[in-house]
Amino acid sequence: MELNILSNSSTCCSPNDDCCEPTYPVAVIGSGPIGLAAAAHLEKNNIPYFILERGKIASNVQSWEHVQLFSPWEFNVDAAAKSLLEETGWVMPDKKIIPTGKALREEYLLPLSELMKDKIHTNEEVVAITKQDTDKMKSKNREEKPFLIFTTGPLGTKSYKALAVIDATGTWGNPNPAISHGVWLPAELGIASKTQYIIPNVAENKKRYANKRIAVIGAGHSAINSLLQLLAIKEADPETEITWVLRKHRVEDALGGGTSDELAARGELGIQMKQIIDNQVIKVETPFYIQSILDKEEEIFLKDNKKKIGPFDEIIVNTGNRPDFSFHKELRYQVDAITEAVFAIASLIDPNLHSCGTVPAHGEKELRQHEQGFYIVGSKSYGRAPTFLMATGYEQVRSIVAYIAGDIEAALNVKLTLPETGVCHTGIDGCCQ
Repeated sequence: MELNILSNSSTCCSPNDDCCEPTYPVAVIGSGPIGLAAAAHLEKNNIPYFILERGKIASNVQSWEHVQLFSPWEFNVDAAAKSLLEETGWVMPDKKIIPTGKALREEYLLPLSELMKDKIHTNEEVVAITKQDTDKMKSKNREEKPFLIFTTGPLGTKSYKALAVIDATGTWGNPNPAISHGVWLPAELGIASKTQYIIPNVAENKKRYANKRIAVIGAGHSAINSLLQLLAIKEADPETEITWVLRKHRVEDALGGGTSDELAARGELGIQMKQIIDNQVIKVETPFYIQSILDKEEEIFLKDNKKKIGPFDEIIVNTGNRPDFSFHKELRYQVDAITEAVFAIASLIDPNLHSCGTVPAHGEKELRQHEQGFYIVGSKSYGRAPTFLMATGYEQVRSIVAYIAGDIEAALNVKLTLPETGVCHTGIDGCCQ
């Protein structure tokens, strides 16, 4: 039996009636691309909502604004958001141009946020979500209770009530450690001042990296981006030493689909790296499974079961990110034990079976939780899997908002066309990492 959220609200007649106003608005957590897209769909459906953002608008995007995306504008703009913006005279950038993070934020996300600025609460971090007067154990009348959301910020602790909650907080800022067994050890925490877990803006921090010994850890496109930036520094400062540390059995497995990749910018990264490796411009250590980190007299060494490499002055860790579920503890939700993805989509997005371009379309039905009205969307819905693309998140929130609005047919009619990676679809180490 399909139930829509608005029809369960005590003040609703039916979702399409003028008198149908939910008792409480929908809460969207996060003001990145997926959060703002969810808000745009709510706006188009005349559903009351508000957005909670722990920092500034799209602050995560701002942290990598120097990085060029793989996908052109046509894959980066949500349909409902585009419609709202065009009503104000906004002109879509050339759909074939590939934007940087800065362009994405300034030319799309910030103008979009202006249309809903009276509904956005910035500098408020969500620390807990529960149901009013009802903890996780209580079932009686649970679905009739509103969500109760607690935030902290400059003005202290606040609380908000919501009819439904869409968590679009992503995974950025919650990185995986360098240690291969996935746990944070004191030794790694102890070198925090010498470690970056993002794609650093090397050009703006030249003094930090020029003529230093640097290890880049990770086998994905983020690591390749970091390496290419460092190589630009090495051209001017040839004493700069760069070592690429990865777990792949062959470095070729990390280079992607090349000319077979439908996202040309993504394929080009692998092609550039192959030339650099062939020319022995950087040192490659693979397979290398970091077991421990040693910090001796301001020099860092990495150790696996067989050998120790180093010394290094700086470490860049691009080993992916993981979701933060700490503020979900009083909610009834389920994630996969392996990928930490939303349980029902785990098999659909498993990087051992799928690349970014082979993930099947999925929407509200697959993303719903035991807690009616609570959704985890965007990259966070993928857990630790690195196969997420923005277009996937846009279709997720379109389907969810259609369901909230009572349009079950539209919610179930999920369609998605993704560019192929040109890499394998199966394998021990996955394909999109």
